[in-house]
Amino acid sequence: MAEHLLDQKTILVTGGTGSFGKCFSRYILEHYNPKKIIIYSRDEFKQFVMGNDPFFKQHESKMRYFIGDVRDRERLQRALDGVDYVIHAAALKQVPACEYNPAEAIKTNINGAQNVIDACLDRGVKKVVALSTDKAVNPVNLYGGTKLVSDKLFIAANAYAGDKDINFSIVRYGNVAGSRGSVIPFFHSLIEKGVKELPITDYRMTRFWISLEQGVELVVKALEEAKGGETFISKIPSFYVKDLAEAMLPGCTTKETGIRPGEKLHEIMVTTEDAATTYEYEKNFIVYPQITWNERQVPDESGRRVAEGFSYSSGNNTEWLSVEDIRRLLVGFHYEED
Repeated sequence: MAEHLLDQKTILVTGGTGSFGKCFSRYILEHYNPKKIIIYSRDEFKQFVMGNDPFFKQHESKMRYFIGDVRDRERLQRALDGVDYVIHAAALKQVPACEYNPAEAIKTNINGAQNVIDACLDRGVKKVVALSTDKAVNPVNLYGGTKLVSDKLFIAANAYAGDKDINFSIVRYGNVAGSRGSVIPFFHSLIEKGVKELPITDYRMTRFWISLEQGVELVVKALEEAKGGETFISKIPSFYVKDLAEAMLPGCTTKETGIRPGEKLHEIMVTTEDAATTYEYEKNFIVYPQITWNERQVPDESGRRVAEGFSYSSGNNTEWLSVEDIRRLLVGFHYEED
């Protein structure tokens, strides 16, 4: 088997004890032969729990656990010694918490992003992939606003690379199906309590369906293909939230409750303004930077530029999940609890 770019490499994941970090680490250990995976996060208990998970215990010779905060540039400098690739997943993500604590969201999501960039540039890291969100596109809440700034920082970081062998890229997706705080575990908890009527904020509401593993695969794709400044977006199906309710509790009644503050009717991944630099590939879209910094930053010849005025949202998607499709996907579904 040919050696993969992740083989014998040291990878650091900020916010590594979260849903993504655990799935990413498991996926890399199952599919590749990394030298080390460093989990960089603030919560000692979550690191303890992760380290004692039977799977990670089995691979403990390759796992490292670093207590640290992305707000702490000196600690990042220490943690990044000898690191080849960085996946930046750390963020304050809860919309209401960010609204109530805006200064804290800025410290982590914006200042923390700049700290990661500076430390990676200084420590000889080769590739950096930052996780984005649909909420960063035309943001309507503070969380989305901070992630928009973070995205801009990571894209512009390529301008500071100079002759260093490093590139920064972004992957963007919406709420991961079944992740903490998303609609699936919310409905599941109500059904477990015996509720027969499920609340729908708006009957027109749509969302994309992406699994954690698909999110991880998109990050690996970015590591393999990025030349600097790209935003990678998967082609994935959409569903109506009302159809999800029917799939999870057949024959249930529903009640429309109204969209909550900071919530959107549809998840938006590519805006019409992005279309000028967006290319479509077989399984994904790539939004290229409007400014390029080196001769490598050109679209791959296998892609085609999208039409003027193109946009990609869960509301105008061409691929949709039916109630039966959703029901099949929910078989054996894992509901994230941590």
